[in-house]
Amino acid sequence: MDSIHLIGYFGALIVGLVLGLIGGGGSILTVPLLVYLLAYNPIVATAYSLFVVGVTSLVGTYQKYKKGLVDFEIGLAFSFPSFLAVYLSRRFLVPNIPEILLTFGNFQLTKDITIMVFFAFIMLFAAISMIKSKKNLKPGTEKQAYYKTFLQGITIGAITGLIGAGGGFLYVPALVLWANIPMKKAVGTSLIIVAINSLIGFLGDVQTLDIEWAFLLAFTTISVLGILIGGYFSKFVSAKKLKKSFGYFVLIMAAYIIYRELL
Repeated sequence: MDSIHLIGYFGALIVGLVLGLIGGGGSILTVPLLVYLLAYNPIVATAYSLFVVGVTSLVGTYQKYKKGLVDFEIGLAFSFPSFLAVYLSRRFLVPNIPEILLTFGNFQLTKDITIMVFFAFIMLFAAISMIKSKKNLKPGTEKQAYYKTFLQGITIGAITGLIGAGGGFLYVPALVLWANIPMKKAVGTSLIIVAINSLIGFLGDVQTLDIEWAFLLAFTTISVLGILIGGYFSKFVSAKKLKKSFGYFVLIMAAYIIYRELL
């Protein structure tokens, strides 16, 4: 095993630890880790990220379920349109995006650059979501019509499919504001949505990519180990403070990706 893969496995442990400590956000590190440290192209990196996110979210779902913090009925209602969008985007949209989208003089806007820059902007939104206090976020007064839930699921699912991250930071406010469930249960419920979306989205990639299973399974196993360790230590640290600090770190990473890809 070379030093690059060792660094990658250490990164996988960090991803799991963050997920275990703050309940989300760690998966957003997976794509930059695979692209910039392990030199995978963004298409493969986002595919691998979906698998890692899906498996670790399943573990997180079980942890939350034991605490009574998962609403499966609402989670599955959101999941159906989402996983359709994730699967279709990974199976048909991503493979058919042109390799070169635009040319400006000597600069070419390639498929890989576009995906990474879009990913960086989603990271910016995620960072702001982690930094801002959500204590004023309260359940709505009535449940929204299902067609609105369907449209939200389609939109978030398409984003998940493109960037290979779970989209939990998008689902949590949607579940609180429109599904009328408390914040803690919204976090737990978002995990089952993310798990279903990510794993079904990955099935679309299995049909179009050659998967390096030995590495992917090892990386995922270490991430799961990290989430278990992080879940244990979360009893002794302030998740709120950690989440805000991690949000600033993600903000810096997003700025770095935009700088590296465009400048």
